[in-house]
Amino acid sequence: MTGRNVTRDESVRSATPITIATGFAYPESPRWHRGQLWLADQHTGLVHALGADGTSVLNIAVPGGPSGMGWLPDGDLLVVSMNERCVYRWRSEVRLAVHAELGHLHLGQSNDMVVSHNGRAYVGNVGFDYFKGDLPQPTNLVAIEVGGAARIVADDLLCPNGMVISPDGRTLIVAETFGFRLTAFDIAPDGSLSNRRVFADLAGRSPDGICMDAEGCVWAAIALDRCVIRVREGGEIADRVVTIGANPYACVLGGRDRRELHICCAPDHNSELTTSLLAGRVDTLRVSVPGAGNP
Repeated sequence: MTGRNVTRDESVRSATPITIATGFAYPESPRWHRGQLWLADQHTGLVHALGADGTSVLNIAVPGGPSGMGWLPDGDLLVVSMNERCVYRWRSEVRLAVHAELGHLHLGQSNDMVVSHNGRAYVGNVGFDYFKGDLPQPTNLVAIEVGGAARIVADDLLCPNGMVISPDGRTLIVAETFGFRLTAFDIAPDGSLSNRRVFADLAGRSPDGICMDAEGCVWAAIALDRCVIRVREGGEIADRVVTIGANPYACVLGGRDRRELHICCAPDHNSELTTSLLAGRVDTLRVSVPGAGNP
């Protein structure tokens, strides 16, 4: 991967994203963790940790295509395997071990994930075979306890994709890609979800990966529109960033002051094309509102 320094620009409306890393097939599920940008290159089967200049400083091979990531309180990494429909656990210099099996709960590919501060993970799934041309089918959201026990906590979701948990740990927001909305739930102390409601109706836009800022707004990658939008609760679009020559699939707020919006882009979703081109990249630009909570 190639690296490049980020130019500083406080104006999101006038700024153009700068490409800081290239050479990926299909980068997804970016996370900012302990001063590094982590991402899953789904179509090459590698999780990368990037240094400040965008170069890869660590990579981990994950069978079945990596997707959502997060960290347990003890520092172990959790990463979803899409095709194996499980969550792996990784510790430095220790091989991957299965943390939770999801095949009995997920009919489609397992997908994105968010991990709470107490180590409980929530994992979505596609719910149907997108590449065979199947129509979207309602599916579920699964909660995984620290010990690996998994259960369904929400259903009737249309491709639950990117997720965030509010800094106080009381609200989960999930992007329903084929529901064209962001959906919110209250989180109970035992991890169950209730009070389902629409956080934002996106009026036909398909949200993929998302992140939250300190004002409670959600940045959502809209791949088919080649843009990332900042959405307030209720659906008002406060900002919009356009990506040039590639589709944005996910985003995260990171950097030293959490004001750098990192956007994972690729020219297509087809793995044969993406692995031959290796044109996936990470674009970055400065924004005025930092990320929510602690990374």
